[in-house]
Amino acid sequence: MRKKILLLGSGELGKELVIALQRMGQYVIAVDSYPDAPAMQVAHAFEVINMLDGDALDKIVAKHQPDLIVPEIEAIRTERFYDYEKQGIQVVPSARAANFTMNRKAIRDLAAKELGLRTAPYRYATSLEEFKIAVKEIGIPCVVKPLMSSSGKGQSIIKSADDIENSWNYAMSGSRGDYREVIVEGFVNFHSEITLLTVTQKNGKTLFCPPIGHRQERGDYQESWQPCAISEKDLNDAQEMAEKVTRALSGAGIWGVEFFLTNEGVYFSELSPRPHDTGMVTLAGTQNLSEFELHARAIIGWPIPEIKSERNGASAVVLAEKDGVNPEYSGVENVLMEKGTEVRIFGKPTTRPYRRMGVVLTYDGNESAEVLKERAKAFAKQIKIISH
Repeated sequence: MRKKILLLGSGELGKELVIALQRMGQYVIAVDSYPDAPAMQVAHAFEVINMLDGDALDKIVAKHQPDLIVPEIEAIRTERFYDYEKQGIQVVPSARAANFTMNRKAIRDLAAKELGLRTAPYRYATSLEEFKIAVKEIGIPCVVKPLMSSSGKGQSIIKSADDIENSWNYAMSGSRGDYREVIVEGFVNFHSEITLLTVTQKNGKTLFCPPIGHRQERGDYQESWQPCAISEKDLNDAQEMAEKVTRALSGAGIWGVEFFLTNEGVYFSELSPRPHDTGMVTLAGTQNLSEFELHARAIIGWPIPEIKSERNGASAVVLAEKDGVNPEYSGVENVLMEKGTEVRIFGKPTTRPYRRMGVVLTYDGNESAEVLKERAKAFAKQIKIISH
């Protein structure tokens, strides 16, 4: 049966999800705060609104009468989702999950206090004075994140007392919406970070994708590779934690659950109730269904019998260097001359420093994921963005 889907947030992840849904015969309205966003370019219809404006959100829900509401970003007036659920609209993965995970405070308290998952020690702060106390209690070094932000905006590491005020100001500048609160986390001495893509189904068991390794800079993903090296015990512990937290939040869809791997074991970091940026590596054919196809099937209620590893792969982002409009790309043809390589240009209409504009994918049945990561990284550097 054809469903009408309201996609809230229309970036590159939303674009791939729309393509997956189109292939399933579904109808999608893409929504974002600016026109010509990537997902709008492939959707049936689009709307441009401020999604933090609850009244504007209510109006487009009333106008389109969707069967499903699918959030792709954090900066949404998610409190309204409870009303939409009461109206009989399916919120993905659920109104409860969307509300909890759009705010780091709710999800961290659920994980650490209610579910007893192992996390870094943490404190919250709503003012510079509270922030200084929190940093003192947690100790230096520590990690600072706005409670509501996306793609790592506003995140920093405090390495000395001189960093405290700058870190607070940076967190405030990166905070999305009307939340002026930060979380201060103890620094976990990890040797690697992983994303465990977890799929919850309407009428099936919870499934896990092969673990994805990733590297971040400025709080934003730079490269990812699949599968990544992990011990059987750590993988079992991560899967157990992922199943616990997704079950507590309820609903069907894909979840990007992030963990730190340390010499002492696995630490829960955070999760997103939607396709994850590090999961773009699955576009390299690393598994039988990409994360976007998995999400599309799960939210519609189509069966997913299994998730199977197909080949090793890696991804590396292509970043803009300056502000501009109507970007053009050079070096793509040279990269595509290499075997086992793909390039995805996201189609964003404007650039700004460090904005993610595309991704290079590498894959091979014989090379290790680590080798493929280095190849993807080198190829991504060859692509230059010319902004006007």
